[in-house]
Amino acid sequence: MSINTSELTLHVQETRQWVEPLVNEVGRVVVGQKVLVHRLLIGLLSNGHVLLEGVPGLAKTLTVRTLASAIRTGFQRLQFTPDLLPADIIGTMIYNPRESIFTTKLGPIFSNLILADEINRAPAKVQSALLEAMQERQVTIGEETFPLPDPFLVLATQNPIEQEGTYQLPEAQLDRFMLKVHVGYPTRLEERAILDAMATSSPKLNVDAVVGPEDIIRARGVVNDIYVDDRVKDYIVNIVWATRDPASCNLKLDGMIRYGASPRATIFLTLAAKANAFIAGRGYVTPQDVKSVGMDVLRHRIGVSYEAEAEAVTTEMVIEKIFAGVPVP
Repeated sequence: MSINTSELTLHVQETRQWVEPLVNEVGRVVVGQKVLVHRLLIGLLSNGHVLLEGVPGLAKTLTVRTLASAIRTGFQRLQFTPDLLPADIIGTMIYNPRESIFTTKLGPIFSNLILADEINRAPAKVQSALLEAMQERQVTIGEETFPLPDPFLVLATQNPIEQEGTYQLPEAQLDRFMLKVHVGYPTRLEERAILDAMATSSPKLNVDAVVGPEDIIRARGVVNDIYVDDRVKDYIVNIVWATRDPASCNLKLDGMIRYGASPRATIFLTLAAKANAFIAGRGYVTPQDVKSVGMDVLRHRIGVSYEAEAEAVTTEMVIEKIFAGVPVP
């Protein structure tokens, strides 16, 4: 069956008309951080959760809150602390002594956009409470299962440098995040603009809602229809396979990789590439779309060996070698 990419591109351009207004609205408050906003859009369009990692003060929380304000949808901020309990997030059963029955009190996770602030400050049992919600889009309390609203997206932040009072996220939960984004410092010019905009006791942080949940859900349907050529699909599979067996792709990474990416990485890499093409206004995926999102999809799914760590080889360095060594169609 032949695919008319011109018609798909036209359909994409008609559906994505809210993208620039949304980015501009967020830009009224958040100076710089264009990559961060772009990755949040990819998560929004491909129904994938996003983990943001960066030192304090880089506007991670502000960006997520501003994005939520620019969308006419529900928003909840969950501040993770060491004494947090799973019931504080998903809800619990409450006994009514007057009627001698248990009633269900739903937790704050029953919203559309969830900001899990400093997620690595909560113990493993609290982080594990998110697993069902993130993967199945549902929560089980007692004997009842409750579906979460659509759209549902977890946007989590964590601090990479402070270790006291933090808990490392388990690999099972890390794999639920479509993207892990490293948030860096602004440029000198951006920091000057931040000074001009924020160096006041009452900065203006108000934004207008420019898009609704129905627009996002409609856009997700278009993202699903974006064309991926067989050669690009093989390229994606080769990249993921190279994280497990580098020698089969003629890559000299012997002993550097402890474990490779799972098939979920293949799925997320394809979806993220489709979302990147949608943002660019195209109805088809190019290898450059795959390269653009590849680092953020793979960096938390590959474990480097102890020998590689001893030689100061990072996950990012391994991924760069894989993309440099796998032939591009």
